[in-house]
Amino acid sequence: MLAVPEMGLQGLYSGSSPERSPVPSPPGSPRTQESCGIAPLTPSQSPKPEARAPQQAPFSVVVAIDFGTTSSGYAFSFASDPEAIHMMRKWEGGDPGVAHQKTPTCLLLTPEGAFHSFGYTARDYYHDLDPEEARDWLYFEKFKMKIHSATDLTLKTQLEAVNGKKMPALEVFAHALRFFKEHALQELRDQCPSLPEKDTVRWVLTVPAIWKQPAKQFMREAAYLAGLVSREDAEQLLIALEPEAASVYCRKLRLHQLVDLSSRAPGSGRLGERRSIDSSFRQAREQLRRSRHSRTFLVESGVGELWAEMQAGDRYVVADCGGGTVDLTVHQLEQPHGTLKELYKASGGPCGAVGVDLAFEQLLGRIFGEDFIATFKRQRPAAWVDLTIAFEARKRTAGPHRAGALNISLPFSFIDFYRKQRGHNVETALRRSSVNFVKWSSQGMLRMSCEAMNDLFQPTVSGIIQHIEALLERPEVQGVKLLFLVGGFAESAVLQHAVQAALGARGLRVVVPHDVGLTILKGAVLFGQAPGVVRVRRSPLTYGVGVLNRFVAGRHPPDKLLVRDGRRWCTDVFERFVAAEQSVALGEEVLRSYCPARPGQRRVLINLYCCAAEDARFITDPGVRKCGALSLELEPAEGGPHAADAPPSRREIRTAMQFGDTEIKVTAVDVSTNRSVRAAIDFLSN
Repeated sequence: MLAVPEMGLQGLYSGSSPERSPVPSPPGSPRTQESCGIAPLTPSQSPKPEARAPQQAPFSVVVAIDFGTTSSGYAFSFASDPEAIHMMRKWEGGDPGVAHQKTPTCLLLTPEGAFHSFGYTARDYYHDLDPEEARDWLYFEKFKMKIHSATDLTLKTQLEAVNGKKMPALEVFAHALRFFKEHALQELRDQCPSLPEKDTVRWVLTVPAIWKQPAKQFMREAAYLAGLVSREDAEQLLIALEPEAASVYCRKLRLHQLVDLSSRAPGSGRLGERRSIDSSFRQAREQLRRSRHSRTFLVESGVGELWAEMQAGDRYVVADCGGGTVDLTVHQLEQPHGTLKELYKASGGPCGAVGVDLAFEQLLGRIFGEDFIATFKRQRPAAWVDLTIAFEARKRTAGPHRAGALNISLPFSFIDFYRKQRGHNVETALRRSSVNFVKWSSQGMLRMSCEAMNDLFQPTVSGIIQHIEALLERPEVQGVKLLFLVGGFAESAVLQHAVQAALGARGLRVVVPHDVGLTILKGAVLFGQAPGVVRVRRSPLTYGVGVLNRFVAGRHPPDKLLVRDGRRWCTDVFERFVAAEQSVALGEEVLRSYCPARPGQRRVLINLYCCAAEDARFITDPGVRKCGALSLELEPAEGGPHAADAPPSRREIRTAMQFGDTEIKVTAVDVSTNRSVRAAIDFLSN
C-alpha cells in the first residue's frame, strides 16, 4: 500500500533537516504509482557528493561491437596487450569497390521468426528470394534509428520488417547481438584455444551520445537476452558513447594517420604540403617541452604525436557523422595522464547518411508517384532492397567536384512492375515528370547529374553543419580550434568539403583520421580496456525526485499547501540530484538515505523525474516529466522475532547514485546490517 495520511509523519523521518520532510507527496499527486503495491521511500538530507574510484572486474579480452545504423562490426584486444586491436575477420560478400571491414546492419528471419542470417549473407539471400516468397520473410535494415526516434520506448516496442510484419524490437536487437557474440567468441577460440570462456570477456556496446537513458537501457536488456553477459555480471558489459570512443582513439593517433582538410588544394582529393598539422602545433609543442611537467605528460599519458604537440588543457570537438545521427562532444585534454574532460553536454540530432537515402526515395516519388513507390516497397520488398544497394554504391562515389553523371541501375522487377501498374514504361514517366536533372540512359539506367546527386546530400549536410555551428556558439566551446570528423558518413567527400568550407573560415581546423569508418570501433576497444579515460562528463538533463518541504508563505504557491497533523507542507517539490550541464566526475556519488514507510516492507519504488531546465522547482512544472523509477529490494529486518514491528525510521537504506558514467548507476546499503541492497533504476517501465 502507498503511504497514507493516517500513517502520520513521525515515523517517516530519516535524519532530514527541519525544513524538509522526506515524506513523499500524498496519493493522487503526479508522482505516486497506485499500482506498485509498495510504499515510496523518504529522502533525507544528503552530504556533498563524494568521488569513489570505480572497481574494475577482471577480464582477459575486450570485445567491442559497433552497432551502427547502416553497418556494424566488432574488434577486440587482449588485456596483456591492450593497444593491439584485432579487427574482425573479413566478411563474405560485399559490394564491388566498397571496403567491407564491417557488414551491413541487416537481419533476416524466417517466416516463422527464427534467425536465418545477418549482414551481407542476409542481404544477398533476401535479394535472391522469389518475390512472392520474399513477402513472407522478415527482413530488417537500418532499424537502430527506431530506438532513437521512439518517444515511448519500452521492452514491448515493436519493429516493422520490410514486408510490414512486426516483431518485438528487443528480439530483433538480441538476434543481431547474438550473431556478433558467436562470431567473436569463435574467432577468439581459434586464436587462443586455451582462453577460458567464463568471466573472460568484457563486452562493449556503442551507442550515440545523444541517446537518452531508456535507449541505453534497451541495448543492455538486448545484450542480456542475447547472452553477452548475465544480470549478475552486469559490470562485464560497458556502454560506450560513440563520439567518446572516437575521441579516445584519436588521441592515440600519429600525424601520418590524419588528413587535414584545410591543406587540400581546391578541387583535388590530395593533401597539400606537410605543413597541415606539423606547423600548426609546433609552437605548442615547444611550449610544452619547456614546461617542467612535459616529460611526465608525454611519457605517462601514452597519447599520440598530435596530442603530445597540444598543450594540456587544449580543447577540441569530435563530430561523429554516422548512418543515423550526428553526435557531437567537446573534450579537454588533462595533465598528467591524458585523461579527458567533457566541456559541454553531448548534442546533435538525426542527421545521418540515411537522410540522403530518404531524399533519393522522395526523388523517386516525384518521378514515378509516391503511391507507386509505397506499393512497390510493400509488394516487391527484395527488389526495393536491390535498388537501395545500387543507390548506395553510387552515393559513395559522389563528390563536390565530380564531372561525369552517375548511372543508377533499376531492377528489372521495378521496370516490369511499373509498366503493369501504370500502363507505360519508366522512360515515359521520366519524360513526363518535372524532374529534368534525371534522365533515362540507353543502357537502361537512371542517369543523374552530379549536381542532382549533391542536392540529395544538402538537407542532411546542412543539418550537420547547423548542429556544429550551434555548438561552437556556446561559451564553453569558445576558442576551440580543432574538429575531428569521424564516422561512416565522414568518408563522404561531399560532407568533408561542405564542413571544411563552412567551418574553415572560422579558424577551425577539420581533421579526418585515415580509417575514419573504424574510428569508433577501435576507440570502443580502448575504452573497454580503460573506461576511466573520460574522467568528467556533463549531465544532459536535471534529475531528481519529488518531496515535501516545510510550507513558506509567499515563497510557495498556495495550491501546493498540504496540512497534516497540524503541520503545513509544500507538496511536489523537485529535489534535484544533478543539474543539466553540471560537470560530474567518474565515480562521484550523490548520496541519499531512505526509510521504509511501513514495517516489513520488502520492496520500495521511488519515481524519478527529469527536465532540461536547471531551475525547476516542482515536479509539476512544464517540461518536468517522470522518466524512471528507483527500486530497492529489501531483505526481512534482522534482530529477532519482533524486528519487523520496529519503527521503520530505525531502518535506514543508504543509496549512492552515479551520474558521471555512460549510464546512470545506483547501489544501496542497509545501514543497520551493512549489507548490500539490490538496487536498480528502470527507465523503460513508463
